[in-house]
Amino acid sequence: MRRALALARRGRGWTSPNPMVGAVVVREGRVVGEGFHAAAGEAHAEVRALEAAGGRARGAELYVTLEPCNHHGRTPPCTHAIVAAGIRRVVIAARDPNPRVAGGGAAFLAERGLEVVLGVLAAEASRLNEAFFKHCRTGLPFVTVKCASTLDGRIATRTGDARWITGEAARRRVHELRHAADAILVGVGTVVADDPQLTTRLPAGRRGKDPLRVVLDPRLRIPPAARVLHPGSAAGTLIVAGEGVPAEARRRLERPGVEVIGCPAPGGRIDWSALLAELGSRGVMSLLIEGGSRVFASAFRAGVVDKACFFIAPILFAGDDGVPVCAGPGVAAVREAIRLQRAETRRLGEDLLIEGYPAPAGDAPGGGGPGPGALPPGA
Repeated sequence: MRRALALARRGRGWTSPNPMVGAVVVREGRVVGEGFHAAAGEAHAEVRALEAAGGRARGAELYVTLEPCNHHGRTPPCTHAIVAAGIRRVVIAARDPNPRVAGGGAAFLAERGLEVVLGVLAAEASRLNEAFFKHCRTGLPFVTVKCASTLDGRIATRTGDARWITGEAARRRVHELRHAADAILVGVGTVVADDPQLTTRLPAGRRGKDPLRVVLDPRLRIPPAARVLHPGSAAGTLIVAGEGVPAEARRRLERPGVEVIGCPAPGGRIDWSALLAELGSRGVMSLLIEGGSRVFASAFRAGVVDKACFFIAPILFAGDDGVPVCAGPGVAAVREAIRLQRAETRRLGEDLLIEGYPAPAGDAPGGGGPGPGALPPGA
């Protein structure tokens, strides 16, 4: 199953709106076929593994990271291919959360006499597809905040300079996050200050996918020359304005690849619930928030962040006049702080990456309950 999970990861960034899935065919203790879902619309992992195994699949075992599909989509049901290949035993990591599928694949196989085992490395498999799981269950994107800061909690100097706080290894990891995301979001302040492209740039020899670029701009003050408004990404750009912005102002920005939509913006701030519902309806399963500080604070306060990725550089700006990670009023007491659970730390060159899941509101400090988009073991 660990091999199947490793295979599944090869599809990262390419399979949406489908999940990442890997499969391994084993006969008499030896791997005789393996495969993974490489991209939406292409053959599923089970089919690739069975094709690789050929006649050796008869009487063999199939290890697969997600419950095989039992419905017609872009491709035929994998369950039918498994039965036709003569597989005798199917080991599944996690059930499929898709309402059209949940339980159907495993039940179909069991009804036809195959031995079915569920829940092997379920937590790892669920985490691999955490965005797919959340979108299937709620219709909303899985929201990740990515932030690079100094040891003293600054994302830019007092002059707005932020290049580069972290090193090359951390920046490479950021572009991997972009490749894996369906959409990337920033506030208009970040566009005005940095004029980012918000595209994916992986090392030479590695092909990457650009996410949809989303800019929060309640009053449409984005500069017409901003790079996100011009060709450079096939993914396109979505400008999110307030509902009261004049139609003429919206039309001035719209062009091929650029769409302007209205969204409730009480007090001049975009309503997160309405925005995420809109993005989810457009098929956005994973959303990466990259700034700025007021957007970070707003998302955390609204409780919409499922995962946080903080890149910490071993440098200090040694003052209180730089740009903080979060701007605006914070909590009044330490016990009210937003806490990350299941936090993991890793080195990226000289920098540290801390990843974790914000605890649900009201959780006791150090509590171990799953975060907003997290999945319990065996989900």
